[in-house]
Amino acid sequence: MLDTTMPASRAATDADHADDPSLVRAAVAGDTAAYERIYRRHSPRVYAVLWRLCGGHAARAEDALQETFLQAWRALPGFRFDSSLGTWLHRLGVNAALMELRGSATREASEAGDDGWELLAAVPSVDRCAGTTLDLERALETLPPRARAVLVLHDIEGWKHHEIAEQLQMAVGSSKAQLHRARGLLRARLGEPA
Repeated sequence: MLDTTMPASRAATDADHADDPSLVRAAVAGDTAAYERIYRRHSPRVYAVLWRLCGGHAARAEDALQETFLQAWRALPGFRFDSSLGTWLHRLGVNAALMELRGSATREASEAGDDGWELLAAVPSVDRCAGTTLDLERALETLPPRARAVLVLHDIEGWKHHEIAEQLQMAVGSSKAQLHRARGLLRARLGEPA
């Protein structure tokens, strides 16, 4: 199994990704070192979005990252190079994180009863005082899971509402409403006026 520790952070260049097709072909042929290079090259960016989607829960993000690269290993022979390898891995990662969120939301809601989602939305906002602010990442962590997912996918990852709606199995209008809700909650958490 691949080591899930994150490599030292460095900006990837176009030259780094130029050999992705040859790495894919080598990995498909059974070269695990080539697959490890794919992992080390692409896992930091995939992990970053998974961490945000999972509300800053490192263990959930790591589970989703592991699931992403397990799925990628299985599906790599069918990779058709219609998109970049990074884009394909990113989509697999988002799918894995959303499955994790669906599973955990179902568990949490069933444990909390009908009020499960309302309890998440009722996390109090933080009053701003001199010298004390709530940073954006912390504020994102406090958002309800579906609202957070829509906000991250739309505002951070640049997805369109129809893509989000399809991925989260909701209407486009619901995606827009969740985004509006998430932005309002985020402003409240950051102490900004509505």
